[in-house]
Amino acid sequence: MSAPGIFVAVFIDTHAHLYHPQFGTDREAMLQRALDAGVKKFFLPNVDHDSIAGMDAMAAARSESCFAMMGLHPCSVGENNDGAMAEVARLLRTGRYCAVGEIGIDLYWDRTWIAQQQEVFRQQVRWAKELDLPIAIHCRNSFAETIAIVEEENTEGLRGVFHCFTGTPDEAERIIALGGFVLGIGGVITYPKAGLFETMQVVGPEHCVLETDAPYLAPVPFRGKRNESAYIPHIAEKLALATAHTVAGIATITTTNAERLFRR
Repeated sequence: MSAPGIFVAVFIDTHAHLYHPQFGTDREAMLQRALDAGVKKFFLPNVDHDSIAGMDAMAAARSESCFAMMGLHPCSVGENNDGAMAEVARLLRTGRYCAVGEIGIDLYWDRTWIAQQQEVFRQQVRWAKELDLPIAIHCRNSFAETIAIVEEENTEGLRGVFHCFTGTPDEAERIIALGGFVLGIGGVITYPKAGLFETMQVVGPEHCVLETDAPYLAPVPFRGKRNESAYIPHIAEKLALATAHTVAGIATITTTNAERLFRR
């Protein structure tokens, strides 16, 4: 128990693949490190069929702190996605999932399946509207294509997070203008040449949530190593520095935003 008058920061990791095999040998210790660092809730995005079982098992075993999403990741989209999408639709309707995600468009590797990615993304956005669930958006080398669909589908109540936001102030403002969307700020803000620190100096933290994308994109000073949720405070410290806030203030803003978004 903290002493009277001492603020204890409470963080939420809004995007972490903690069911990933990279955590297979020390998952419990990793979670305890995160709890010790003040990270109290973890939101787990799905990728494809193969990630569902491990994710579901983790959420069931830790129902008070781990919350699973359901969606088909754009990098898992191919020529024919009927079977995968039918599975996503069926599972979403079980009511077990807190969001539709991770969904979006990824044009980093190639543009072969861009039409299929757009179709799959749009359909999953529509399921989110139908089920009153937030969306967790993966947007890599595809801001124009991704936000165009969100703007076209945007209706009252549609809400979500642009996961791993790395864009410009203008792109941030376009997202914020949607009304129900926040920016997912992760380890990239600690990378000296990424430009995100400078963007957040302009944008501010009011429409942000924190995330790790663990085991990927570890912040400085762990860059290049396995990422984990215990590193959230390093991200919060950098966002606080960029926006002239205290870490306690960043914790309050981002935790409130995350709880409002996911309703958890």
